[in-house]
Amino acid sequence: MLVGFAFIAMASYGKRPAVPICNARGLTGMAPPVLARVIGLGIFKGCELRNRWGILAVLFTVRLSMAFQFQSVAAVAPLLGSKFGVSLADIGVLIGLYFTPGVALALPGGAIGQKFGDKATVAFALALMLAGELAMVASESWGWQIAGRLVAGGGGVLLNVLMTKMVTDWFAGREIATAMAIFVNSWPAGIAISLLALPAIGISHGVGAVYLSVAALIGIGILLLFVGYRAAPDSAATATSASRPDRHALLAVIAAGAIWGLFNTGFAVVFSFGPTMLVERGWSITAAGPAISIVVWLCVASVPAGGFLADRFKRPQSILATGAVAFAALMLVLPRSDAVIPLVIAIGIVSGLPAGPIMSLPATILAPATRAIGMGIFYTVYYAAMMLGPVIGGACAKWSGTAAAAFDFGAVTVLLCLPLLLAFNRIATAGTRPATARR
Repeated sequence: MLVGFAFIAMASYGKRPAVPICNARGLTGMAPPVLARVIGLGIFKGCELRNRWGILAVLFTVRLSMAFQFQSVAAVAPLLGSKFGVSLADIGVLIGLYFTPGVALALPGGAIGQKFGDKATVAFALALMLAGELAMVASESWGWQIAGRLVAGGGGVLLNVLMTKMVTDWFAGREIATAMAIFVNSWPAGIAISLLALPAIGISHGVGAVYLSVAALIGIGILLLFVGYRAAPDSAATATSASRPDRHALLAVIAAGAIWGLFNTGFAVVFSFGPTMLVERGWSITAAGPAISIVVWLCVASVPAGGFLADRFKRPQSILATGAVAFAALMLVLPRSDAVIPLVIAIGIVSGLPAGPIMSLPATILAPATRAIGMGIFYTVYYAAMMLGPVIGGACAKWSGTAAAAFDFGAVTVLLCLPLLLAFNRIATAGTRPATARR
């Protein structure tokens, strides 16, 4: 998180006049631009945030709770196996169920937000996440674990789609690449915190305490959303201009969504099955979780670094391809080497590099008027891949008798991004609106 907020401060730096801290209740004051952007112009005296960098900090923190909740199952997978008497394949299903509602909800998510308002819909999404988590606390039944996970996942889907739109509303045409890189970083940050904190909580106080910790963070997110967020001034005009993408743009955005889904499937394998793989090799669960969390902590820095390098050298797809190949190779080596810490450090450095270039793909083929529907399609494909990926990874681990097989599966999914990237480029160039800055 600190890296993300550091990028916020860096992006706002420049010769700009001081800005008012707060204008509610007659209170006024001035703050240096960097400080004002980081603190968000108005946390004081109950004021609503009025600066886009402060809004981004709110959205970052709220979305972090989603990543924290998603990872809570994998972080204590051995404890769940013992408590409920389930296999790795069953836990893989439970992990993947979080993304199952995305196939149905991602596409209409933007329309739901347009009808009821982004803020109200995100608050409802957080309420679903909280209700699902509390259902998992309340019952010792594996069936209720599945039901709670599905309810929470439905909220997570709405939150993810709408908050991406909310960031775009605030930053369209103004440092959008930097803002999206910081926003995307909320996912690895939440994963890393989960891996670091939840195993210790589970060992000391049980699975129920893990679930309650997740619920508490979601509750904080609800409070922060209501206190700190307001809609962008021009968001209403953006919502009324939505239309459908043409055939070439539709196919290209499907390819882009598949790339993002497959890449994240490989990434999810690392933190979903990594702790179990290390436990199989004699590590304790309290040591395995923090060791794997190194990957996601380093990704907090490598994701914006990848975006910066792509913009600096104007070769985003070269960064994407190089990072994907290196990531896949390291996934194959990690289960077969004793150099665990150097390898997880290397994975953390290279696995974050392609994220920014991948997320920039839809913007090269979607006009502003088609962006809302196009991003719904993008996330539909992404969630389909993320729903199936952990299930297949868990099945591979069960069939082979070791979690290392899930890493082999993850390496294959990452490598599949390369032919899909070629397909994306061919489709985009064949359309009436060719992709820009492909290489």
